[in-house]
Amino acid sequence: MFNRNRCLRRVAAIASISSLLAGCGVLSSDSPEDEGPIVVGTTSSPSTLDPAASWDSSWELFRNLYQTLLSYPIGATTPQPDAAENCEFSDTSNQVFRCELREGLTFSDGSTLDAKAVKHSIDRIRQINVNGGPAGLLGSLERVQAPSEREVVFYLNKPDATFPFVLATPAMSIVDPDSYPAGSLREDKSVVGSGPYTLQSYEEGKEAQLVRNDKYKGYAERKNDAVTIRYYQDSGEMVKALRDKRIDVTYRGLAAGDIVELQGRTSKEEEIQLIDGTGTDINYLVFNPKDPWAGKKAVRQAIAQLVDRAAIAHKVYKDTVDPLYSMVPKGLTGHTTGFFDDFGDPDADKAEEILRDAGITEKVPLTLWYTSDRYGSETALEFKELEGQLEASGLFDVTLKSRPWKTYVEGYQKGEYPVFGRGWFPDFPDADNFIAPFVGKQNALGTPYDNKKIVNDLLPSSRRESDRGNVVKQFEEAQQILVNDARLLPLWQGRQYVAASREISGAERALDPSTIMMMWQLSRKTSW
Repeated sequence: MFNRNRCLRRVAAIASISSLLAGCGVLSSDSPEDEGPIVVGTTSSPSTLDPAASWDSSWELFRNLYQTLLSYPIGATTPQPDAAENCEFSDTSNQVFRCELREGLTFSDGSTLDAKAVKHSIDRIRQINVNGGPAGLLGSLERVQAPSEREVVFYLNKPDATFPFVLATPAMSIVDPDSYPAGSLREDKSVVGSGPYTLQSYEEGKEAQLVRNDKYKGYAERKNDAVTIRYYQDSGEMVKALRDKRIDVTYRGLAAGDIVELQGRTSKEEEIQLIDGTGTDINYLVFNPKDPWAGKKAVRQAIAQLVDRAAIAHKVYKDTVDPLYSMVPKGLTGHTTGFFDDFGDPDADKAEEILRDAGITEKVPLTLWYTSDRYGSETALEFKELEGQLEASGLFDVTLKSRPWKTYVEGYQKGEYPVFGRGWFPDFPDADNFIAPFVGKQNALGTPYDNKKIVNDLLPSSRRESDRGNVVKQFEEAQQILVNDARLLPLWQGRQYVAASREISGAERALDPSTIMMMWQLSRKTSW
């Protein structure tokens, strides 16, 4: 979330492009008057269209349809004004944050976007208070006031230099008070926003059609008039659509096998460019403390002692991901290798000793849950590998179960799963955002984890510090607590791969610091 001048990084995507087509020059067209919408494929479909309900990758759609007060123009590593004209802390203790809106803002339906609309949007998140929803991001907010038509003031209950980063997340999208009730979610399939695009049509799990919003006033310079997003269940199907020119770009969900195959082809064989970018997304297991088996620390620690991350990265993901031994990924200030330091290499004898010391002598029955349609085609294989690793020890009897994302979310928010898999695409790349969302009575997992040392001491201490290079000690201590509790078990850290037709320009600039695709950066090339 936050004042991260030293550690926020713009995602630097490096195109793996062999050579240009022989005999012609290729220029990027800045004119949006190109034929037809640009079609983007992804395996990550939204769980909702209402920002008050989502703390997940629905944000990918929100970023393009709604506005936030602050956002990330190309090249920015800290939030810059979008719906706001300017924002700043107006006190010395980082507890009063003021924003002045741009003049003449309206929603896509023509209604006025003013300070009262901003206040309404933030207040309804907390009033509706969806379990596992974005209200968890607003723990430091005491109240919002709209003293004038264009002025919004946020009063915080404690110093929080990270609050501007919270306001830049798509969770804080500004909605029309007349279209989004204060006390309930909007359930229909339409959107009233003020972002770069409007939602022309939406078919859940299949397609979203975005067209240019002529009423938009913000920083985005749109390179196209329209984008169609198609949602796929399978990477292979998505890549085939790219090769068949039924889509122009793939976003999230490229399977490891498809990535490796694309990496090995030349420009003559494929009219496709593969863009390989730095990633901070992580994949991890969550243990439900209310489950009779997963609630036992010894069981969790035994699993931590058995899991072979390197095997998962190599066998399942073909080395397109990296083993991860901390909830904070490599490349961020405060990263450690705590799980490796404490548990070392996978060892069945040590795992058995952990269980026996806790008086557990029988084989532990455990059900592992995963989502069938969110994180890519390898998820089922990953959990099959985990099942094999645990059962090979002779200590566990594992059952695997899965559900589509929408019902999967409902299940873990109700506490139905003993152990379940989650992925995390950061709200912003800072160690805080890989710890704070998962702890506290209300968190992104719907599974309370009220560790008082982290929640009441380490996080508040770190948030008083504007220079993020000075918070290493707090985050190292927080990560060691996570290792000791083993409530969360990191598995791997991803990279960002975007495959696109060679006719498409801008894909390497289209990912913001939290790796959300800014669709307006995409354009078609013209040749001469």
